[in-house]
Amino acid sequence: MRQDAPPSRGTILYLVTEDWFFVMHRLAVAQAALRAGFDVHVATTVHDDGKLISDLGFKLHPLNWKRGSLNPIDNISMLLQVRRLCRTVKPGIVHSIALQPAVLSLIALLGKPVQQLNSLVGLGFAFTSRRPKARFVRAVLKLLWPRLANRRNVLVTVENSDDRSDLLRLGISSTQVHVLPGSGVDVARLQPLPEPAVPVTVAYVGRLLGDKGLATLIGAYDIMVRHGCEARLIIAGDPDPPNPTSIAADEIESWKQRKGISVLGHISDIEDVWKAAHIAVLPSRREGMPLSLLEAAACGRPLVATDVPGCRELVRPGVNGLLAPADDAEALAEALERLAGDPQRRQNYGRAARTIAATEYSTEIVNGRALALYDGMMQRGPEGWRQARAQAL
Repeated sequence: MRQDAPPSRGTILYLVTEDWFFVMHRLAVAQAALRAGFDVHVATTVHDDGKLISDLGFKLHPLNWKRGSLNPIDNISMLLQVRRLCRTVKPGIVHSIALQPAVLSLIALLGKPVQQLNSLVGLGFAFTSRRPKARFVRAVLKLLWPRLANRRNVLVTVENSDDRSDLLRLGISSTQVHVLPGSGVDVARLQPLPEPAVPVTVAYVGRLLGDKGLATLIGAYDIMVRHGCEARLIIAGDPDPPNPTSIAADEIESWKQRKGISVLGHISDIEDVWKAAHIAVLPSRREGMPLSLLEAAACGRPLVATDVPGCRELVRPGVNGLLAPADDAEALAEALERLAGDPQRRQNYGRAARTIAATEYSTEIVNGRALALYDGMMQRGPEGWRQARAQAL
C-alpha cells in the first residue's frame, strides 16, 4: 500500500547496488523517513523488487551498477550516473549503502554542498580475504578513505564497534564514524515462538558464501553426527554469484543429497524457518550486524556464532548464546552440542535473546536514531546531528 507522506522535510537519495539489498537492509529506515515527511528517492539496479519499492511511495531511479567490479570503465560509468542523478534530484542527503556506492558517491560529489552519509554494512571480503583482489581493495581504502571521509559534510556509519575501530585505524576521524546497527529488527512482527518437537534442529539463514563459514558448518555437523547427536540442519538462502566467495552449485547440490540436511533456498517468510528450528547458527568470518541472528533472537531462539566482528556484538556468551572461533568446526560442533543437549539452557538463552533484540535493536529504536541523524544533517550538518542524536538517546 502506498504511503501518503506529509510535506517534505527535505530530500534523501539512497544509493544501493541491488534492489533486494535495499528491501532487506534499509527498507524500514527509509519508510520511517517517508512517514516523517522526507522525500525519499532510491537509486539501484532493479531486479524483482522495483515495483515494491515504487508502490511503497519511494521515487525509484534504475541504475546500472556493476557490483564488485574493479574495472575502471565500469566504475567511471557508475560515478557519472551518480553525478547526473544528483543534478536531477538535488538531494539534501545522499545516503550510500555499502562500500562500493560509498566510495563512488564520495568521489562523484567532491566539492558539492550535499550532505553525505555512508553506511558500511560490514567490512567483509575486503577485510577478511587474502585474495589479490581483497588486498588491492584494502590498499585503495587506506589511501582514499581518510581523504574522502574526513570532510565536514560527510559522516560514516558502521554496524558494530569493531568496524568503527578498524575505520579509525584507517585514519578516519572519530567524529566522523558512528555505530548504527542497520535497520534493526521488527519485534512487533516477529514474536517469540515455542520450540518445535525434537530432533533438535539447527538453522542457518543467509547468502550461501564461503565467507559465511558454510564449510565450517558442514564440518561441524559431520562431527555432531559422528558423536551420535541426532540433530538436523536447515540451510536457507541462495548463492550470490557477484560475490567472490559464492558457493558453487555442485557443492550445494551435494548438501541436498545428505541425510539430515535440508537446503531450502530463498525463504520469503523467515518465521517458517524459526518455527522449525531450535538453534540459530552463523559461523561467519565477519559481519556488520547479522540480520538473520537478529530475526532469530526476536523469535526467541538461542544463538551460536563465531567470535568475529558483528556476531560478538549481538551474541553474549552465557546470556543469549555461545561463540566459537572462526573456521573451527570442532569448537562450533561443541557449542551446538551443548545447546542441543540442554533444553533449559536453550530456553533461557532464547528469552534473553528476545529481550536484547527488543530493548537494543528494535526498528523503533534504530530508526529513531537514524531520523535524528537525518534531521541534524539536513538542518545543521554533522555537528547538529551529534546534538540531535544525544537528545534521542
